[in-house]
This record gives sequence, C-alpha cells and structure tokens, in this order.
Amino acid sequence: MNSKNLKLIVAGFGGQGILFAGKLLAYATMLEGREVTCFPSYGAEMRGGTANCTIIISDEMIGSPVVNQPDVLLIMNEASMERFVPKLKSGGLLIMNSSLIKNLPKRQDIEALQIDATGMAEELGSSQIANMIMIGALIAKTGIISVDTVFNALEDIISERKKGIIPVNQTAIKRGLEGINLNNTTVKSQRA
Repeated sequence: MNSKNLKLIVAGFGGQGILFAGKLLAYATMLEGREVTCFPSYGAEMRGGTANCTIIISDEMIGSPVVNQPDVLLIMNEASMERFVPKLKSGGLLIMNSSLIKNLPKRQDIEALQIDATGMAEELGSSQIANMIMIGALIAKTGIISVDTVFNALEDIISERKKGIIPVNQTAIKRGLEGINLNNTTVKSQRA
C-alpha cells in the first residue's frame, strides 16, 4: 500500500460518527496541501441506518471519487463488514471494531486488524468517540496523515459551542495510535 495515496471507506451505523470521521480525514488532508475527495452516503434513518464515507487521499489530481476496490476499510459494525469486505482489494487492510464485530472475514488475502474501539471509547466516557479511536488506528497503521494535522483539523471543524469535546476526541485518537503501536491486548492483527 502506497502510504501517500489511499482509497478508503469508513462504514457503520448512523450515529457512530462515520460522516464526521470522513469529514475530519478530508479536512486534515487539505490542511496538508494534498488532494482529497470525500463522498458521504447514508440511509434515510438518522440513527441506526447505514452510513459510509468514501475517501481518496492522493499527492496527485484525483480523476474520480468512485472507489470500487478500496485499499483500506474502517468498519464499525457487522452489517458494514458484510457489505464492504468483498470489495477490499487483495492485500488490503481491514480495521474493524471488534466490540461490534465478532467474526473475522473468510478472506485470506487481506490483513485484518481488530480493535476494541467501542470498549476503549467507553473507558474514556463515551462510546460516541469510537470513530476517533479508529482514526488513530488508521494513522498508526498507514501513516497516511499526521496526527498533529488531524488535531488541527478537529480545532477547525468542531463548532465553537462544541469546542469542549476536542480534548476527549484527541485523547481517543491517541488511544487508537497507542493501541496499534503498543500492540496491546485489545488489538489483534492477522491475515483473515
């Protein structure tokens, strides 16, 4: 996987911060002066429906926002795993929330990384920041973007009245980074 170019799909239920995660990654990429497309998609339901965001990060001009075979999947729930894992390119990376996904995919040609994102988020006080733990894991595993840039992007995109949630979001991103870098017991990486 070329760490300077990445096709990514973030997917889960509505209410899990999928679209916010996509927006954050896209904005941070722009802060680094790189090319990015971000294409959100969600069902009619506000919470509990499906949500996904397709993101392309590149050092070159992007011709199309369509991603048929992503390099990386950030998957928050079982339904999204069933839908998107068949599309993941051979040799691709699956980062999945093991709190809500119990079974590894049957594919042998991908790397599957399990991280207890919801559990770790609950330890920090809110399951709603599991998406930030997943972003930390993505950064640690791919190096696609600087964590400092993501922190700066958080400052920019979170509204003035919600600025108080920035520190816990930053802490969650750090926990995701540490979970991968320390290879602690909440993380399992293996060929699926």
